[in-house]
Amino acid sequence: MKLPVVSTVDHRGKSLIIDAQQEIIQVYDKSGQLLGNVSWGLLIERVLASSEDSRFAHCRAQPRAPLALKVRYTTPEGKQFDSLTGGIGGGGLFIESGAPLSPGTELTVEFALPDRPTEKIKAKAKVAWARHKPERYLLFPGMGIQFLDLEEKIQEDLVNLVEALNQSRTPS
Repeated sequence: MKLPVVSTVDHRGKSLIIDAQQEIIQVYDKSGQLLGNVSWGLLIERVLASSEDSRFAHCRAQPRAPLALKVRYTTPEGKQFDSLTGGIGGGGLFIESGAPLSPGTELTVEFALPDRPTEKIKAKAKVAWARHKPERYLLFPGMGIQFLDLEEKIQEDLVNLVEALNQSRTPS
């Protein structure tokens, strides 16, 4: 099935050929030259990866930024795990884990901010959502953690850190 691109200004004139036999989508330029293709599997994984992360964006009261920090979390049974964060915000963080805990599980998290590596921040939190498998090299498995009990000053520091990180990553 050939589908011409007519509405998307930057790609008007190109066409997509859907090949159900090989489960690929081929992209052609205006002159009919093949520009490339993408497998259905890759496309599906990309859609699922982007939708999983954005699925919870409306629930966030605070902006977040990608940031890798060492984090220790303790389960209700007292088991401790060390990991890395994949992102952080005033309302929570993402912990990379090959065995994420179930949503609703309460835990304690402990981490330090980059500008104060010796000052440990400890907070009660709960697992808001989990990603059980990696998403095509884009997103690690792990869990979204929502802070339940965080000092107002620490939350303010996190919000300021996120704003600074996001501004530094935005091209001028």
